This record gives sequence, C-alpha cells and structure tokens, in this order.
Amino acid sequence: MEFFCYHRDRPGSLALRDELLEEHWSYMDRYAKELIARGPTFTADGTTPSGSVHIVDLPDLAAARAFAFDEPGHRAGVYRDVLLRRWRNVLGRTMWDFPGGPTEGNRYLVLGFGSGLAADLDVPSGTDELIAYGPLLSDDGTIWLGTAALLRAPDPDTARAVLTADRYAGIEVHDWQFGGRR
Repeated sequence: MEFFCYHRDRPGSLALRDELLEEHWSYMDRYAKELIARGPTFTADGTTPSGSVHIVDLPDLAAARAFAFDEPGHRAGVYRDVLLRRWRNVLGRTMWDFPGGPTEGNRYLVLGFGSGLAADLDVPSGTDELIAYGPLLSDDGTIWLGTAALLRAPDPDTARAVLTADRYAGIEVHDWQFGGRR
C-alpha cells in the first residue's frame, strides 16, 4: 500500500531540525527500498525548511503510522502536524526514475484537498514534468480526499495548474526538492 506523508515544521524548530538531520536520514535509510519520493519543502524565501515529504510503499496502515510517528523529528517536536493519507502511484515510478533528474529547474509539492466528486485521477495530458502524482485517499482507500503531485515547473502558478482548481476546497503549493543521500 502506498502512503503520502507530509510532516509540517513547527515554527521555531529549525535548530532542532538541523540537529536531527543525520538521525532523520539514518531513519529514512531504513526505508530506502520502500520510498517512492522524499524531500523537504521550503518557505517563500526558498531556503528555510517548512516540512518534509515522504511517499512510501508499506504493508498496511499500522506500518505507515509507525513510519510517520516514529520519525526522529516528529518524536522530538520538530513538526506541528502530520498529513498521512493512502496514495496511489499513478506514474508507477519513483522520483529517482524521473527523466528530468534531481536538480534542474524549480520543483514543487502541490496538494489539492478534495471537495465533492473525485477529480484528477488520471495523469494530466501533456505533463512530462511530473515527478510523482496520485490521489490522496481515505485509510481504507475507498474515498478520494484530494491529489498530491511533485513536479518541475517554471513557477508556483504553473505548478498549481496541474490540478483542476474548481474541484478542490483548497490547493497548496510548496517549494520542494529531492531529498536524502541518493
């Protein structure tokens, strides 16, 4: 089962986050084979971390909850909250398979929070800049709750346009980059 996990940083936790970086990476190294995508998000200044994204394939919801809540930064109080949802890997690949590579261009996390009938379940046409893409689902995988995308785009507005705006209660766009030691 695939899960989308987004730890949002607590204000004022940057020093603690930095202190725990190696411990965080070591923890994530234990999940290297299960990770589909990972990496930090940033505030508008583009340099201050604001969160941490992990898309992971785990056996069940209990394993996903353990993954999310046993993470060293979470246990130490770095994060203010955790978004954990079932997810479906519509692209069928990991971020390391993205043909555009890990560094060129601007990268974004786009989160659309569902409102009503499911939307954007298929890969958008003409979008070869997608790094990861799929629906956010209820714990049992039966109810669409939104969509999460990682993509390369020239700017936040272009990134936001990957989703059908009027089908969501809200859409967030965050600067994002490839994470980990790979």
